[in-house]
Amino acid sequence: MALLLIFGFTTFVNPQFLSAATQEELQKELAEIERQIADQEADLKNIQGEKQTLTNKLGQLKKEQTTLKLQIQANDLKVKQLGGEIDETQESITQTSDRLDKLKINLAEVVRQVADAEERSLVEMIILNDSLSEALAEVENFNRLSDGLLTIAGEMRALKNDLTFKQDKLEEQQSATSNLISIQILQAGQYSSKVQEQDSLLEQTKGLEAEYQGILNQTRQKASQVRARLYELAGGTTTNVTFGEAMEIAKWVSDQTGVRAALLLAVLTQESNLGKNVGTCNRAGDPPEKSWSQIMHPTRDAPIFPGITEELGLDTETTPVSCPMRDSRGNRVGWGGAMGPAQFIPSTWRGYKDKVTAITGRPANPWDIRDAFIAAGVLLRANGATVDGEDGEWRAAMRYFSGSTNPRFRFYGDNVLSLARRYQAEIDGLN
Repeated sequence: MALLLIFGFTTFVNPQFLSAATQEELQKELAEIERQIADQEADLKNIQGEKQTLTNKLGQLKKEQTTLKLQIQANDLKVKQLGGEIDETQESITQTSDRLDKLKINLAEVVRQVADAEERSLVEMIILNDSLSEALAEVENFNRLSDGLLTIAGEMRALKNDLTFKQDKLEEQQSATSNLISIQILQAGQYSSKVQEQDSLLEQTKGLEAEYQGILNQTRQKASQVRARLYELAGGTTTNVTFGEAMEIAKWVSDQTGVRAALLLAVLTQESNLGKNVGTCNRAGDPPEKSWSQIMHPTRDAPIFPGITEELGLDTETTPVSCPMRDSRGNRVGWGGAMGPAQFIPSTWRGYKDKVTAITGRPANPWDIRDAFIAAGVLLRANGATVDGEDGEWRAAMRYFSGSTNPRFRFYGDNVLSLARRYQAEIDGLN
């Protein structure tokens, strides 16, 4: 809902009321917005290649703002479409579940009848019936009941398989929606930053080109100030480190993993930006619905989390973790439970904590800033960050975010590389 308050151009429609025609209109609208985004990005590349004058800098900022607006609009449409798909899948799951419940009732009745029939022998049937033909007819009925039992059992197996498929599909749709909402939050922050940068630039220069060039030159000489700047890496931790400290940690982890220090800084910075609400679940005093047991995936992460906290001597009930995302209707989508600065979910952390321990020689802690850097470095390396230059880094960042290189979420990878280039320039300026 925060996006609705910030951006007047953002609108949401309840997906329950999206007809097939409306879905087609949304698709056309999305295609047009994506075409506009491509045009804006092409213009932006041209501007960036020109001499960095005040006019060009302001033009670049405005192009970046327009592109971000269009990207947010495009993601709004994607979220709407996914919302409609989620509603359809949920309705299908409900229908399948209802069918299964009815079959269970039928199955119980058939099983009861079969059990009653099995208790009587053929001789008993002949005695209880007036003739042999009636007894044989009852035997035939028993055979039909047995066949019906097999039929119902087979149909139940098919429905259960179908239900599992639909539940997996629903989880994928919810995960995609959660990722898109995360990216919208990031894009909103980027937009706000661009507006502030433009306003600040105009205020400092008052339209004077020469003054802008002076400011630009001063900016290039601020390495000492960069060292003192607080570098927000907070995920589940309250510890702030200076850029110099963060850079030293990143460099050390780079030596251990081969992952570029600037990329490590960019990924953890991005995770912090995406995590403006990270650590707002499972805190002391939070309501029961924000407890780890309620917001984590019940079979994937919830069984693992208590072991992680207990091993580290932390209170399972009050150690902060990320909350799930919510859509425009306030409905929860996906799962929460990501831990610490690097935002590892428990099941992923379990696969990497021993690798972190092997490097540090002590129990790995996802809330420790150094361990978070190491875990991120190990995971990025496993995702291919050390091969194919920036292309490999982009793919690694995308997999870090969503487990794939789905272009639907490319803003994440693009922004990581943009941050990495900026941090690389700052690192080079400090050396």
